[in-house]
Amino acid sequence: ISSYIASHEEIEIFKIYSDQGYSGANLDRPFIIEMINDIKAGNIDVVIAYKIDRLTRSPRDFYQLIEVLDAYHVSFISVTEHFDTSTPSGRLLRNIMLTFGQFERELISERIRDKMFERAKKGMWNCGYSPFGYAREDKKLVINRDEAKVIKYIFDTYVASGSTARVYHGLKGQGICDRRGRPFSIETIAKILKGLVYIGKVTYHGTIYQGIQEPIISGDLFYLAQN
Repeated sequence: ISSYIASHEEIEIFKIYSDQGYSGANLDRPFIIEMINDIKAGNIDVVIAYKIDRLTRSPRDFYQLIEVLDAYHVSFISVTEHFDTSTPSGRLLRNIMLTFGQFERELISERIRDKMFERAKKGMWNCGYSPFGYAREDKKLVINRDEAKVIKYIFDTYVASGSTARVYHGLKGQGICDRRGRPFSIETIAKILKGLVYIGKVTYHGTIYQGIQEPIISGDLFYLAQN
């Protein structure tokens, strides 16, 4: 961008907009919103970006942004892709690049889905976190013995009492907390009681697969809790 500005001596920089830490998947970002407001206020004649996808990676959002630029007679220039929307060829190239960008993202998403599906079929845990009761070793779930005792207590107490409130008060009375050091909520207890992972299963898109992790409780105890 510096080299581009150097070759256009008449350009005056109004503001530099940077949305670091925000996803480019949409336009709901503080500096993009600020830039649009500055465009509408008549403060900007041209938007210069390193690449199109620095503004947004969504063709639909980019078209919406271009409509705003056109409405206020503001040009868009991509420095590394060497085009600007003030010319017909530039607009054509913009549309082609956006289409291919969308195609590439869909391919990546499809590959990720396929990979996760294959992992699930092999019985591997797909979520980014380790469920309470397990730790992660070599990308596999292994039982955390201290947490597993809590899982067993939750199931045993619930099956005996039929009450998540009884489980909650029992845990709280013993000073047993979650990984963040907070008391277990009733919602968390209910979620644990539905966790197929504790009988050695994994799920993906509603399908249940046999997991490779060691179960913490028996299937009989789990289904008693469900009933």
